[in-house]
Amino acid sequence: MVYLSHFEFPDTEREYDFIFEQKRTCYDTYYPFQIVSKHNLTMLDFEPVTILYGGNGSGKSTTLNIIAEKLGLERDTLYNRSNFFEDYTKLCSFKTQQKIPRSSRIITSDDVFDFMLNLRSINEGIDGKREELFQDYMDAKYSHFQMKSLEDYEQLKKVNMARSSSQSKYVRKKLTDNIREHSNGESAFLYFAEKIKENGLYLLDEPENSLSAQKQQELLGFLEDSARFYGCQFIIATHSPFLLSMKGAKIYDMDEEVVDVKHWTELENVRTYYEFFKNHENEFGD
Repeated sequence: MVYLSHFEFPDTEREYDFIFEQKRTCYDTYYPFQIVSKHNLTMLDFEPVTILYGGNGSGKSTTLNIIAEKLGLERDTLYNRSNFFEDYTKLCSFKTQQKIPRSSRIITSDDVFDFMLNLRSINEGIDGKREELFQDYMDAKYSHFQMKSLEDYEQLKKVNMARSSSQSKYVRKKLTDNIREHSNGESAFLYFAEKIKENGLYLLDEPENSLSAQKQQELLGFLEDSARFYGCQFIIATHSPFLLSMKGAKIYDMDEEVVDVKHWTELENVRTYYEFFKNHENEFGD
């Protein structure tokens, strides 16, 4: 599915005209001006899956944020939005094949990291509550409680529950909203599974962060299925060899002086991995 067909950025001449007209001199940077244009990139054409490949400083994350800002996509965490971000996006334009669904969003590594921290905080709180309930169970079960007035009714129910239940059953009843504890990788994958719905445009900024090699392959399968069967379009900034191998993906190499479209096996990062393992292939068993 293709919702966003192409996106246009201002060229160096339009950027220069804007900067030259500014009378403000208190700024050290005009970010995001002069980031995308340094690669002579003025337009991106999109497929159901489009990947922006490049190392740190290549501008791939900035490009995603520019697109998300221009389209007004939903996001969970704030980003480094400079004084000139709105000025820049006014100079951008885009074309759609179909209306962009309301569920569309940008997902950044900061979103995933914050989700993992929140989930861990909740689980730690539950663990603390669980310990309190263990002690509560023991106090109630083995107390010599006698009801003396209606004010003791709640305590009576607690004692009766403790005496008629095992410790684990008592705790489970009390922790009605318990949340299963996840590893970091499981938590990160859970975030993508919850946020990516059917029929949406999703911008993913380095989704491989916090994911093991195995979990990256699971995410790869999830994204491929979402694009193929569930009407999703993806624009992904990544240098993960696993995600770069996504079937049918159009890949822009933003490490080049002039951005070029390449097959994933031609990319420098992937070639480095290939040559390393090729040189050590005799060390691997059958």
